[in-house]
Amino acid sequence: MEFQSKLLALCSLHILCLLLFHLNKVSAKVPAIIVFGDSSVDAGNNNFIPTVARSNFQPYGRDFQGGKATGRFSNGRIPTDFIAESFGIKESVPAYLDPKYNISDFATGVSFASAATGYDNATSDVLSVIPLWKQLEYYKDYQKNLSSYLGEAKAKETISESVHLMSMGTNDFLENYYTMPGRASQYTPQQYQTFLAGIAENFIRNLYALGARKISLGGLPPMGCLPLERTTNFMGQNGCVANFNNIALELNDKLKNITTKLNQELPDMKLVFSNPYYIMLHIIKKPDPYGFESASVACCVTGMFEMGYACSRGSMFSCTDASKFVFWDFFHPTEKTNNIVAKYVVEHVLAQFLE
Repeated sequence: MEFQSKLLALCSLHILCLLLFHLNKVSAKVPAIIVFGDSSVDAGNNNFIPTVARSNFQPYGRDFQGGKATGRFSNGRIPTDFIAESFGIKESVPAYLDPKYNISDFATGVSFASAATGYDNATSDVLSVIPLWKQLEYYKDYQKNLSSYLGEAKAKETISESVHLMSMGTNDFLENYYTMPGRASQYTPQQYQTFLAGIAENFIRNLYALGARKISLGGLPPMGCLPLERTTNFMGQNGCVANFNNIALELNDKLKNITTKLNQELPDMKLVFSNPYYIMLHIIKKPDPYGFESASVACCVTGMFEMGYACSRGSMFSCTDASKFVFWDFFHPTEKTNNIVAKYVVEHVLAQFLE
């Protein structure tokens, strides 16, 4: 009996060691999450630039650790936070411009993203936010700091093994093309898609030239189903706007083609297409199985049609339990939705970075 107990204890210890070994391997394979994009992945960079596109006030962040509004456009965490956690790195990815953090924090993950930006420089100009080219400049500065912190050889290895996430494109249409004069007079929607896809491809080539080898190119969600669009779709009885969803699908096809092309052209490149479209659409069309009660109305609303920066600074317009809502504000998902989408993308796409 005593022998069996010792054997059981040894087996348990062995299993624990194997588990720890596996976790260490996972951490070693993906040492950091590096993020570029818009409000879907902005961890608070816009707090530190002169723009109205901010969410550093209540009730944003009310379900984040400490109940603090960090500048994330949600009631809590955003997809990149959950991705970093699933890779065993850390629970949240900090914003590069946040002075609370330094290179020791950024060495395992950093977000250069800026709410209201897009592939197109003209999109970032609408609300004076950080354009994509500037995010790349910040990334170059980050690499220099990382080399000083880790040493040049270790920094290069970290960059090549880290997962670089890109998430943007929605603002290029909803905030720019269909809202502002300019691009619509220059391009048809399909021509504009080609224009944006070209910028995405060039950006990935720049990341590759700087040493990135693991890159996730994010697709667009069904943007015609955002509460902002449904609320104003009077003729369609407040249903999803089919035209906007089709635009998202068409651009997603072009982005997916880029991944095929560049994987063939660039040696040692591992470029994947992370598509949130269908999982988001499934949640929106069939919210009940996920425990949601509403997919058409946002938890936090003011009754006005702002571009997603619509949460009231007071709580009188906010729902009691955000986990019952697919969307937090007119433009952005709740923490629960972010978690579901992130888990789906990790399981179906990003997991190959751990192989």
